Amino acid sequence: MYDYIKGILAGKTNTQKGCFITIEAGGIGYLAEVTSRDFTEITEGDIKIYTVLIHREDRMSLCGFLHKEDRDIFTILTSVSGVGSKMALTLLDEFQSSELIGFVIEGNYKELTRAKGVGPKLAQKIILELKDKLMNYNQTEPITIQTDKVQNSQAVEDAQTVLISLGYQRDEIKSAMSKAAAVLKENASAEDILKQTLQILSV
Repeated sequence: MYDYIKGILAGKTNTQKGCFITIEAGGIGYLAEVTSRDFTEITEGDIKIYTVLIHREDRMSLCGFLHKEDRDIFTILTSVSGVGSKMALTLLDEFQSSELIGFVIEGNYKELTRAKGVGPKLAQKIILELKDKLMNYNQTEPITIQTDKVQNSQAVEDAQTVLISLGYQRDEIKSAMSKAAAVLKENASAEDILKQTLQILSV
């Protein structure tokens, strides 16, 4: 329903129930729950957050994110059975989006258990379901990027698959990955490629 909201920060509240901000836009105050990391980063003045509308039987609420990739990962996380908005926010507080994607690519469920409330069984379930959602996107052909450095072709292809599944277009992926390649070390991992590329795409 809402892709993003752009307005003025009208208030911040940190309670036992979570971190919340109010954005005033067009004379309306929108209350959104955010990660504690974004809560700390958000300051007074103009603000833009990417949003997800949570619709439950008894109420509707908004979750907001400063970075589009966090919103996209949140949406995929909450599609996993047993993972609600609170758990997804907890995971995004504990790990950066690129880290979570890296765990999925590597099948490293043990790292996820560092997050509060995530046991081994749930961690394995998250990894399996996210891998299916992020890594099984049918690419017609790999996206060719310009680089003078030797890169792990499988890592590049894995990173491209994830970016396409997150909704980025092939042209913008190609442009961002070519820029990322200029600063990445040789034979960078898929996680490193994603982290640098997502930083470029989020600008």
